[in-house]
Amino acid sequence: MSQNRQIRDVVFVDGVRTPFGRAGEKGIYANTRADDLVVKCIRELMRRNPQLPAERIDEVAIAATTQTGDQGLTIGRTAALLAGLPQSVPGFAIDRMCAGAMTAVTTTASGIGFGAYDVVIAGGVEHMGHHPMGAGADPNPRFMSERIVDPAALNMGNTAENLHDRFPAITKDRTDAFAVASQNKLAAAYGQTQIQPDLVPVATLKPGQGWTVNTVDEPPRPGTTLADLDALRTPFRSHGRVSAGNAAGLNDGATAALLASADTAAELGLPVKMRLVTYAFAGVAPEVMGIGPVPATEKALKLAGLTIEDIGLFEINEAFAVQVLSFLDHFGIADDDPRVNRYGGAIAVGHPLASSGVRLMNQLARQFEEDHSVRYGITTMCIGLGMGATVIWENPHFASNDETTATTTTEGSAA
Repeated sequence: MSQNRQIRDVVFVDGVRTPFGRAGEKGIYANTRADDLVVKCIRELMRRNPQLPAERIDEVAIAATTQTGDQGLTIGRTAALLAGLPQSVPGFAIDRMCAGAMTAVTTTASGIGFGAYDVVIAGGVEHMGHHPMGAGADPNPRFMSERIVDPAALNMGNTAENLHDRFPAITKDRTDAFAVASQNKLAAAYGQTQIQPDLVPVATLKPGQGWTVNTVDEPPRPGTTLADLDALRTPFRSHGRVSAGNAAGLNDGATAALLASADTAAELGLPVKMRLVTYAFAGVAPEVMGIGPVPATEKALKLAGLTIEDIGLFEINEAFAVQVLSFLDHFGIADDDPRVNRYGGAIAVGHPLASSGVRLMNQLARQFEEDHSVRYGITTMCIGLGMGATVIWENPHFASNDETTATTTTEGSAA
């Protein structure tokens, strides 16, 4: 085998995101283009890492769930050009619904491991105000006529109610309590400036109001109480359990990460925030798509030769509280386990679909930096139409008496 075909270690160098906004006419990004949000992230990555020559970037992979309008036209390439990267830098677009940015990372990371790339930018964007979920989609009538999927599979809220049916121990009281905790943890993280370092300020213009520089997330509702959530209606089912309070909202935002081979990071003097161990995607019944992270995590753990007990930090996307709790129950993890979503999650901060995967990675990387006692962490999420995604990461700051234990390979074998 030639030298450039040896599997190489892949590292997460840096990640940034825009503040997340509420979708709609009143949201902070109502008059801002989706591609401009991506451009902000790419430019910030380059500003924060001046030792990286722009011409050394081998690929720009940007995800979007609705690839039309200002999220269309091969957004990875157009955003690279708009950000001022050299014309020699290629780019492409990805769609795996909620796991778009996560797939952008794993796909380009595979290219790095294989030796095709040295440095890449991977991320995602979703402007749900400009492009509501499913807008312009034309599902094949065979899905219904041949009962290939349950009709509930095409509405994410219905799939969450189905999870409640499947797991009656996950009550509305539990999901509301989890949602309140998410708001509280995010507020605490903001108070300790654990969120702000990853945010790119975005200037926006509103008619009659002039310019505003947005430096914080718009969706959070700090101070939310159980009584507040109890008063909310359950729009997907009469007397249901899923409400706007225990689910992620409709949001706008973008993320981007810088990945490199370990040797290229050393050559260029780039920081190493995380090392990739392995990743896995899995399919489940579309009508209970929220359970997707369970088989994806089991698959990833098997590939890595690890068990759930080896995982010291969990960043689980909170599309719905019931989806997170179904994962925790499966693995025997308490609702309030301190390893889980330390900074809060999407219920509080928002979930602009294809962008969220890199937000999870940003937060895990910062927690690795803060907590050197943790060796492994995971980022995981459910995906529309019945899928799950999990990436296992290793903490480069892990404090060990045996230096040889702090190495791992991208083949997923823990040393």
